Amino acid sequence: MTELSLAYLFQQQQLLVDENFQLPRVERLASDLSLNTGDQVIARDLQEHEPIPEGFQLVPIRQLLPLWNTQQFEHASRAIQLLEWRRNHKFCSHCGHETEVHPTEYAMVCPACRYHQYPRVQPCVITVITRGDNEILLAKNARNKSNMYGLIAGFVEVGETLEEAVRRETEEEVGLKLKNIQYLASQPWPFPSNLMLAFKAEYAAGEIVLQEDEISEAQFFKFDELPEIPFKGSIAYAMIMHVTQGHPVADDTREWL
Repeated sequence: MTELSLAYLFQQQQLLVDENFQLPRVERLASDLSLNTGDQVIARDLQEHEPIPEGFQLVPIRQLLPLWNTQQFEHASRAIQLLEWRRNHKFCSHCGHETEVHPTEYAMVCPACRYHQYPRVQPCVITVITRGDNEILLAKNARNKSNMYGLIAGFVEVGETLEEAVRRETEEEVGLKLKNIQYLASQPWPFPSNLMLAFKAEYAAGEIVLQEDEISEAQFFKFDELPEIPFKGSIAYAMIMHVTQGHPVADDTREWL
């Protein structure tokens, strides 16, 4: 009898799960990507023409965040990022030759010049900013058409420290200066291949001036008068609960609160 593997099966940013949001078990293929989790777990891209098995559905991975525990989401995050890396590195960036999958490492190897291409993550800072004892800065992303308010975030630039990125993103997006910048936690964020690095900071000076192509609205809210905020399971939610309710950013079992 063939041993079946637990499978992360993706179409773009959607994952195949059953009605209880659990993963299928499938027969392993030679082209599958192993997640090296200590048991039989693989990842695979589903082709557009492949039929969806009865009893299963494709669900956007963002919708699974509130439903899964931290480990489940981190495995899914790892799977989707590795699949995207493999798709995007089929040819050598040095000489253009077609690459091969390394048999034991996460590496795409050029048989012509032997250059190895490894997965990379993109570091992003996300910052929860407070003013006084009971105010928090929340902002609407200009591309988000909902009423949800989130935190200031952005990519770390080349040659920049994380703290410099926190200051720069805040000044660029809302025109404020900060003090007492402190690291909080991190979370893999596979959209497409980011690592969110969470900081908290205090308002130091300035008036809110929006970078309108990025932020449509931003203001300080009282802790007990919050608008709609990001969903539970996201690091932004945990950060907001940390400063407004005194919750830890994550508990001892690494569950996002």
